[in-house]
Amino acid sequence: MAFQILLNFFMAFVWMFLSVSFTSQSFIIGFLLGLLVIFAFRRFFSSRFYLLRVAAVISLFFLFMKELILANIAVLKTILKPKMDFQPGIFALPTELKTDWEITLLANLITLTPGTLVMDVSYDNKILYVHAIDIPDVDEAINEIKDSFEKAIMEVSR
Repeated sequence: MAFQILLNFFMAFVWMFLSVSFTSQSFIIGFLLGLLVIFAFRRFFSSRFYLLRVAAVISLFFLFMKELILANIAVLKTILKPKMDFQPGIFALPTELKTDWEITLLANLITLTPGTLVMDVSYDNKILYVHAIDIPDVDEAINEIKDSFEKAIMEVSR
């Protein structure tokens, strides 16, 4: 991915120098032409087209923002109830993520979401132990995390 981005910037600068126009408009035109060239030759690269990965990162960011707002509202509802009948608990979250940065990103996204906290990661990096402030159904919580954060992280990294 980094190679494709650098190649695209290189092509944009080459376009600027060949057209002898050192304006931002010339750079943008060169960048877009470079984007088309890289897209046309995408099968010759070992990784997928980098714009897809950039879109996946943006999608992950907006997913996190959505989950952050929803979790804040859920925690606020739990705290403001006159009767404290929430069910805190710790559950094991099996993960399909393999690399250290993927697992770290998942753990940080879970921890940054209010109401949940990753307490530990197993030695083989296959299970995350998560504390939740209110967890009526463990399987539902596991499926929510796997279908949202874990799936989005896999789209970014693979």
